[in-house]
Amino acid sequence: MSSEILSSTDCPPVERQVVTDILRHSVPLAPVLVVGAALGWGLHGALSAGFAIGLVLLNFVLSAVSLAWAARTSLNLLMGVALFGYLARLGLITVAVLAISGQSWFSPIPLCATLIITHLGLLIWETRYVSATLAYPSLKPQSRRVVKQKGR
Repeated sequence: MSSEILSSTDCPPVERQVVTDILRHSVPLAPVLVVGAALGWGLHGALSAGFAIGLVLLNFVLSAVSLAWAARTSLNLLMGVALFGYLARLGLITVAVLAISGQSWFSPIPLCATLIITHLGLLIWETRYVSATLAYPSLKPQSRRVVKQKGR
């Protein structure tokens, strides 16, 4: 029995594909959140919501980059980066929010609401497109829907 070792070129860039898809899905969501925050809190709400959207997208990009790097290195490192990278990115979000909390344009309610809605909304939306099979380890392949006939 021969065992083959897969190189990093044998695996698709799963993380990059998923984060690119998340960024693409954020395009229609971002203006809705910014306008909603502007209606409720004015210009300060819109600026805070825009900042929060930027933080969320940066968080997803940093996650993809760090997980892709760790996946090419070792499985143990991948598990460590998944756990501790999450904690580190939460810390970076906290530091970023604390850094702007004294600014005149900062509005905490739209910022926090946008952080939560954008993170959860994009992740839930992305579950419709991500494939959890080994045959297609990234995004589900684009194929025509097969319509089941009402049967016997």
